[in-house]
Amino acid sequence: MAITSANQLELLQTAEAVAREKMIDPGLVVEAMEESLARAAKSRYGAEMDIRVAIDRKTGRATFTRVRTVVEDEALENYQAEFTVAQARQYMDDPKVGDVYEEEVPPVELGRIAAQSAKQVILQKVREAERDRQYEEFKDRAGTIINATVKREEYGNIVVELPGAGEAVLRRNEKIGREAYRPGDRIRCYVKDVRREVRGPQIFLSRTAPEFMAELFRMEVPEIYEGIIEIRAVARDPGSRAKIAVISHDGSIDPVGACVGMRGSRVQAVVGELQGEKIDIIPWNEDMPTFLVNALQPAEVSKVVFDEDAERIEVVVPEEQLSLAIGRRGQNVRLASQLTGLDIDIMTEEQESKRRQAEFETRTKLFMDTLDLDEFFAQLLVAEGFTNLDEVAYVDQDELLVIDGVDEDTAAELQARARDYIDAQNKAALERARELGAEDSLISFPGLSPQMVEALAKDGVNSLEDFATCADWELAGGWTVQNGERIKDDGVLEPFDVSLEEAQELVMTARVALGWVDPDELAAEEAAAAEAAAAEAEAQDEA
Repeated sequence: MAITSANQLELLQTAEAVAREKMIDPGLVVEAMEESLARAAKSRYGAEMDIRVAIDRKTGRATFTRVRTVVEDEALENYQAEFTVAQARQYMDDPKVGDVYEEEVPPVELGRIAAQSAKQVILQKVREAERDRQYEEFKDRAGTIINATVKREEYGNIVVELPGAGEAVLRRNEKIGREAYRPGDRIRCYVKDVRREVRGPQIFLSRTAPEFMAELFRMEVPEIYEGIIEIRAVARDPGSRAKIAVISHDGSIDPVGACVGMRGSRVQAVVGELQGEKIDIIPWNEDMPTFLVNALQPAEVSKVVFDEDAERIEVVVPEEQLSLAIGRRGQNVRLASQLTGLDIDIMTEEQESKRRQAEFETRTKLFMDTLDLDEFFAQLLVAEGFTNLDEVAYVDQDELLVIDGVDEDTAAELQARARDYIDAQNKAALERARELGAEDSLISFPGLSPQMVEALAKDGVNSLEDFATCADWELAGGWTVQNGERIKDDGVLEPFDVSLEEAQELVMTARVALGWVDPDELAAEEAAAAEAAAAEAEAQDEA
């Protein structure tokens, strides 16, 4: 095939036809043709030559140009694409290093092999352009719902066809229950992720994601779409049951009623799309205990005890409400936990009474044994809310004076006994720690109590260097997954209620003290992390 006037316009016509078919810029197709022709010309004139091809966008004329660059004498390597200043004087006036000399060469005749190679280059470039177009089109559609057509099933995964975007995948674990589809079925999915990969953009869909249900409500409830009602949290057991928490920014609009719709029309439209999934619509409340009571509906709750520091909550229900609060296979309490983001302990009123009685007796015995008190006086301390010796020893004395029968002398004596006992315990713990090999660098490290030092020494951590090499989970405990099962890792300092964050801070402080970590660099990293977290939170609020 020769590039002659007979087929010059055919080049442009072919480029336009391919561009229309693949929905890409015709200029990209022409560039691919230019590259393919340049490769063919190099095979004809020599691979070391720098041959470039330019196709006129109006006439279709292809111009073949040989390019040579002026280089230093000692830098001359490719005699076909480079020449020295002296050599360049034959073709150029006053040449300088870096100048480029171009001369047109005759068009090449494309043989069968060259034509096939050119075709492959064009196809490859067109495929790349098509993939880029698909990615650019769908990267901003992540987090939205799309309609697709089922194409085929592969090992339980559903491959669907998207309008103008090729294929996407609905994985087996992203389907609701035992959904079955046949080729040609229409399906509505949530775009969970869009990734740019070598083989083209990979679009992953989901029907089990909580966001899918939230988007369905946004489509069915105009107040949500307009921002009058906000979806604060969603928890799902796909195909079975779900809970969604909503709040209204307009006091005159009931968020639950708006989501339910006239005779349940709005919520039923969502239920129908989710294969009959039962949906509890719950009013959001900033007060976490109140919100939890709503989240555990339809169960009735007698009392809620919220431990904000531990992000844990205890719920007390009547005996007859226990099974309803827990739900079938723990479904109701599990969804409520996901919705609130808290660990929930549910117990009956009788169980709570027994537990409190046991705690009362344990604390009473503690004060009797350590402070040498009679049972009645120890019970008074427990009844006033004292739970351990530290509270008695270091509390403001006025808090002891409110107890009946306690005057200033009695309060001072109580605190003196508590402090003496604590000091004796600390001294004994340090002696045992030293016997185990604990060094002064660890004993004097701020943040570690004598009992903690003893526990560390028992575990073979005897110096500050040993402590600085510990991982946070080794100190605070955690969970690992082995063969698909979660296994508890006990932490050395876990009995002392040391959290993962506290363990991280202790270890990092030890590393700074030893000079292993530059405190300025650490401060910069923390500031950068805080700034990134603030930016992410702001982006989520805007979304």
